[in-house]
Amino acid sequence: MGKKITLQGILFDEKSSYLKGPALAPPLIREAYHSESANYFSEDGTKISPALFDDTGDYEIKEYWDIERITSKNLKSDQPLLTLGGDHSITYPILRAIHAMHGPIDMLHIDAHADLYDSFEGDRYSHACPFARIMEEQLASRLVQVGIRTLSDHQKLQAAKFGVEIIPMRDLDLTRLPTFENPLYLSLDVDALDPAFAPGVSHHEPGGLTTRQLLHIIQQIKAPLIAADIVEYNPTRDINNMTAMVSAKLLKEITAKMINRP
Repeated sequence: MGKKITLQGILFDEKSSYLKGPALAPPLIREAYHSESANYFSEDGTKISPALFDDTGDYEIKEYWDIERITSKNLKSDQPLLTLGGDHSITYPILRAIHAMHGPIDMLHIDAHADLYDSFEGDRYSHACPFARIMEEQLASRLVQVGIRTLSDHQKLQAAKFGVEIIPMRDLDLTRLPTFENPLYLSLDVDALDPAFAPGVSHHEPGGLTTRQLLHIIQQIKAPLIAADIVEYNPTRDINNMTAMVSAKLLKEITAKMINRP
C-alpha cells in the first residue's frame, strides 16, 4: 500500500455556543462514507478505500486539552491528518499539535463565520474563537477565510489585527481563488454551505456555498494539504442524513487531494 491518511474522530461539542450535537457526528460521517448508496471513488477517479486510512478511531473528550494530546499521539510526519469533528473549537488544539511538528503553516478556512472573537460568552476557547487563538500564537503564517457572511464589527477589527485575508461570500469569484505555496491546513465548517445543501448544522446561515462550489474550491487546491478537519455537522438537525452524505463526500474529496498532493 502506498501513501496513507491518518484519520481521527473528535467527539466534542462542549464549546458550542448555541446547540449541542456535533459530538455525535464522526461515527455518522463514517457510516455515510460506507453507505451502499454511494461508492468509494472521488471525482478525479481516485479510489478512497478504507485501506487508505490509518484509522485511529473516535475519541470521547473529557478535557479540552486532551484534543492536543491525542492529536500529537496520532500525528506522523509522513502522513496527512484528517479529523472529523466535533465543533470548531477543536481546530485550535489540533493546530498546536501540528505546529509542534511542522512549524507555521498556511490555513484555508471555509465557513459562514470568521470565528475570530477574542472571547465569546466568557469563553476564550469557544467555537467562535479558535482562529483568534491560532493567530495570537502564530500557529499559522497565513489565514485565508472563504464564504464568510456574518462578519461583526469586532471580528473585522480582529481580522485587521491579525492580517486575515477574508473573501466574503458576497464577493466570491471562483475564477480568482487564493493560491498557497506553503504546506496547507484546511478547516471546513459544514455551515459554509447554504442550509439547502446542509441542513444538519447548528447555525443555519442562508446565502452560502453550493455543494458544487465547495467541491470546486477543494479540488483547486494546489499546495500540499498536510491536514484538514470537517467540523460542525450536527446530526440532531439533519434531514434524511443529507448532511452526513455531504460530509462523507467532502471526506473523499479531501482525501483524494491529500493522496495526490505535490
